Amino acid sequence: MSDYQSLVDEVSALLQAPVTLEDREFTLIAFSSHDDDLDPVRTRSILRRRSSPEVRAWFEGFGIARATGPTRTPADPAAGIRARLCVPARYEGAVYGYLWLLDDGTIDPADPRMTRVMTLATRAGRLLAADTWQGEAAPRAFAQLLSNSAADRAEAARTLSALQHPASASASVTVVWMSPAPRFAPARLPHGVLTHRSTGGLALLVPLPDPAGTAPAEAIAAGLLDRPQRMLAGVGGARTDLLDVPHSWREARLAVRAARAEPRLGPVACWDELGAYRLIAAPPMATPTAPPADPALLPLLEPARADLLRTAETYLDHAGHAQRTAEALSVHRQTLYYRLSRIKALTGLDLDSGADRLLLHLAIKTFRLATTPEGPTSAWDPSPEATD
Repeated sequence: MSDYQSLVDEVSALLQAPVTLEDREFTLIAFSSHDDDLDPVRTRSILRRRSSPEVRAWFEGFGIARATGPTRTPADPAAGIRARLCVPARYEGAVYGYLWLLDDGTIDPADPRMTRVMTLATRAGRLLAADTWQGEAAPRAFAQLLSNSAADRAEAARTLSALQHPASASASVTVVWMSPAPRFAPARLPHGVLTHRSTGGLALLVPLPDPAGTAPAEAIAAGLLDRPQRMLAGVGGARTDLLDVPHSWREARLAVRAARAEPRLGPVACWDELGAYRLIAAPPMATPTAPPADPALLPLLEPARADLLRTAETYLDHAGHAQRTAEALSVHRQTLYYRLSRIKALTGLDLDSGADRLLLHLAIKTFRLATTPEGPTSAWDPSPEATD
């Protein structure tokens, strides 16, 4: 912003006239301090940081969006508008904003000083183009991250990195899916949060300071919920690699689906807190950075804990019957109780809870299925060669 302000101050000092710089949407970017009287239009523009649609239509009616050089706009005393000289801020053939000189018609567009003003307007156009590109490029990159194309996702990650966007520099990111899409002013979103409208809802990419915690994303979703619309939000799991964003988006959408089926999970349903519904909705997807297992099971997958994994599976296969489990494992019941206490401590799951037992049982069976090689592995082989 200091670049814009110094540019406006230079034009004002050069022409001894009040100057404002607005973008092509007539949002005020910078203005000069000057002792001259201001007309109501300029005063309102400074106070509100933008011009009204009526004022915009008035000035655009004089062809300023098509102009390549200084353009005079007349006064309208009835509307409180003084005469102005408009210098378009263009870059590579497109207009990105306007320098406005409040001069009451005293400055000649052929004045030699206007050569310098045009140079400064071109610089303003270049700066505004860069800001506009960055503002549009980041949301486009988010849309690309959700693509099925690995090449598109890689390009999107490079774009966000080149822009130094918070999503590329944060500890992790998560995707929030809101359905139906909420209506809100973009200013309500914290800096760095990107949006992408898709069929049925709105996706948000939220940078996270903690690689494992999604609380900031949950708070954003809760703040945007519109209860009368029966809106739901899903928060996917955190990802430290932008290339894994599609997995978080998938989880967020499945979380919303789970909340529709089980209202107690909403209105903000977090993938990490869905319990067994994570596996009912869909089994985990293997990625280069994550094993094909639910997070609840990960503490039991270390090789040194193979006995605990087998104990948990056997205990759940036997419906929690301690005696039959001990006999199946050929261990003393006290050994079984000790192992069950270790399983509880490591996973944080309460095996006296039906929901936790369901989650762990499903997680184990899903892991077994995901890690079993394809092809016939049992005595029954349905291939033609195995039949009489």
